[in-house]
Amino acid sequence: MSTAKEVSLLQIFPKTSQIKNNHLFIGGCDCVELADKFGTPLYVFDKTSLLNRCEEFKKEFGSRYPNSLVCYASKAFTNRPLVTILKDTGVGLDVVSGGELSIAQSAGFPPKNVYFHGNNKSEAELKQAVEWGIGRVVVDNFYEISLLEKVASEQGKTQDILLRLSPGIDPHTHRLTSTGVVDSKFGFLMAHAEAAVIAALKAPHLRLLGLHAHLGSPLFDVEPYLEAIPLLLNFAADMKRKHGFRLEEFSPGGGFAITYVRERPAPPISYYAEAITSAIKAQVQKSGLDLPKLTVEPGRAIVGSNAIALYRVGASKDIPGIRKYVSVDGGMGDNIRPPLYEAKYEALVANKASEPVTEKVTLCGKYCESGDILIKDIDLPPLSPGDIIAMPSMGAYSIPMASNYNASLKPAIVLVENGKATLMRRRETYQDLIDKDEF
Repeated sequence: MSTAKEVSLLQIFPKTSQIKNNHLFIGGCDCVELADKFGTPLYVFDKTSLLNRCEEFKKEFGSRYPNSLVCYASKAFTNRPLVTILKDTGVGLDVVSGGELSIAQSAGFPPKNVYFHGNNKSEAELKQAVEWGIGRVVVDNFYEISLLEKVASEQGKTQDILLRLSPGIDPHTHRLTSTGVVDSKFGFLMAHAEAAVIAALKAPHLRLLGLHAHLGSPLFDVEPYLEAIPLLLNFAADMKRKHGFRLEEFSPGGGFAITYVRERPAPPISYYAEAITSAIKAQVQKSGLDLPKLTVEPGRAIVGSNAIALYRVGASKDIPGIRKYVSVDGGMGDNIRPPLYEAKYEALVANKASEPVTEKVTLCGKYCESGDILIKDIDLPPLSPGDIIAMPSMGAYSIPMASNYNASLKPAIVLVENGKATLMRRRETYQDLIDKDEF
């Protein structure tokens, strides 16, 4: 089990973060000036930290297991500017919908390094993927085997696939982000896995290359991987003996943790890489298999720590002896994770970054829900209307799960590097909300 000491607040922010003249700077940009220029709520991605994170993943896994591919799980956040940046890093890409697939296509991402996941892919989505020449379809159920066989046959192609298995392992994370347990909508149960292998091997337009499992996220310990890997590789060896199945590729999924709060720092990438690659090598040797290609799927662990959200303080409400609420101009509309997953965050006042924390407050959003709380009971400097709150570790899942609840506008996103800020996505307008309506 990984153990680590509490980290400092600034360590949770992107690597280029600095405090200068009482202000928070990221990527050489003053966060207060960014808020004034682009408005709030505002999401800020640090390009340098993002690129360094990709290289770190490639190095830690590639140095231990040369035949490996790091695939960014784009469900964590994707848009065309981000995918354009990632395609030059040499990482692969996981997609789970026709929309994510279309973004990858629009950015010119190499299709051979794209993996298509999902428990209910439509015929139209599969046609889109096969026609594009997608590298792998990760097949989730028996219906998909027959549907994908039909699609590939109609196009006169043979599609490479992996089978997603549900190994029945408790990852000891939030129940809503546990995906490898028996009671999950994802993947073939191990009791049905042999039948899935047989069906895939019999499909003339499908080429079964390997097995995939995703246990859940975020995983702070490697024990779930160490339990799943022998189980899955023993199954592969059994399928080799019984049916001639050759395991050419194997993926234990992703789920790697990031640091959200100081008292629970995430392990380094090397911790996961060493455990996973060592377990695969040891089990392959025991099972008489050849070393398969390894794919891992970090999403949160690529983008999560490399972005922050900026909010502007508005009204406050002091309930003596109970709590002081301080409202900001965002909330559950742009970050649903606290009410949905009980997610915990830290915060810093970007225009009072050096000032002592003397007041306990609860940061709440502007939405018409009592559960619209971003951070409960956090110590900050005294707050006034107009102050800028900076929340770290906001790069994953906040943006793609954002909504237009209360007819609110989804925030702008900027990319910072060497003192320059570039829009990655403009802020929505009220006209955007109206333009899609028909009457």
